[in-house]
Amino acid sequence: MKQILLLFIAITGFVCAGFSQAKKPTIMVVPSDNWCIKNGYVTNYDDMGTPKVLPDYKAALQNETDLLVTISKINTMMADRGFPLKNLESVLKTLEQESAEVSMMNSKSGGAIAESPIDMLKRVANADIIIQLTYQINKTGPQRSITFVLQGIDAYTGKQIAGAQGTGSPSFSAETPVLLEEAVLSHIDDFNARLQQHFDDLFENGREIVFQVRVWDTAGIDLEKEYDFKGETLELGEIIEDWVYDNTVQGRYNTSGYTENVVRFEQVRIPLYDDRGRPNDTRRWIRGLRTTLGDPPFSQECKIYTRGLGEVWLIIGEK
Repeated sequence: MKQILLLFIAITGFVCAGFSQAKKPTIMVVPSDNWCIKNGYVTNYDDMGTPKVLPDYKAALQNETDLLVTISKINTMMADRGFPLKNLESVLKTLEQESAEVSMMNSKSGGAIAESPIDMLKRVANADIIIQLTYQINKTGPQRSITFVLQGIDAYTGKQIAGAQGTGSPSFSAETPVLLEEAVLSHIDDFNARLQQHFDDLFENGREIVFQVRVWDTAGIDLEKEYDFKGETLELGEIIEDWVYDNTVQGRYNTSGYTENVVRFEQVRIPLYDDRGRPNDTRRWIRGLRTTLGDPPFSQECKIYTRGLGEVWLIIGEK
């Protein structure tokens, strides 16, 4: 009986240790687009000829002390619950220091693709989840209360995976961060559970990305060209599709388009970590296919274009 009890305790301790050491998603808290627009903290951006209005996080943090302290309060609440954090203000400073960052990437023949400032921010932060914060101060006579919205956004897909909203109790003297903490406390654990549930799904089933293969018009080949490869005669597009199957989690992907010049893959689930235990991303994942296509019988140079965090193109024919 004693041996059975000791074995039960050992197993329980092992399981608990496993849970305590479970990886958690890295998060970054930012003011929502809605908050920035309403408060006038925006900047104009030219996306390959299309004007866009984007939030100006730097100006917001520099001018709104309440925002800075409120984000810090959310960061503290998340850190207390074991979530690794990327601080928005620090990431913005890092981004400014990287003078080599450019918004255009060009091929040798002049092809180009833009990366928006928001994409750059997400890439430098390398966060799994972006928490968008919206809040509004309500005044009723001398009393103040706060209405808040928290949205957990998958940084790669842009899909909302958790949400919380509510209005706190009125107060005569509490400062904004205190009002926020009191309003959020009853929602934060359920919100965090949803974040962790999403991250656990990523860990088990892979991160979702979009992937395209294209061909430069100077390549001299197309995706219907046939090759003898591993004992089979297959079209180049079919060989690429087999590679995607072999290098996704449980072969999960969807081929949404197939022509002689473009193959599109959606709902592609790539491993969260590579075989060396490093956090995986679209560029690191696609390197293997670029290497394969660079070797015989293909011997093709390939250009990798990353569109934000969650989309990557491999363009065959040159760099």
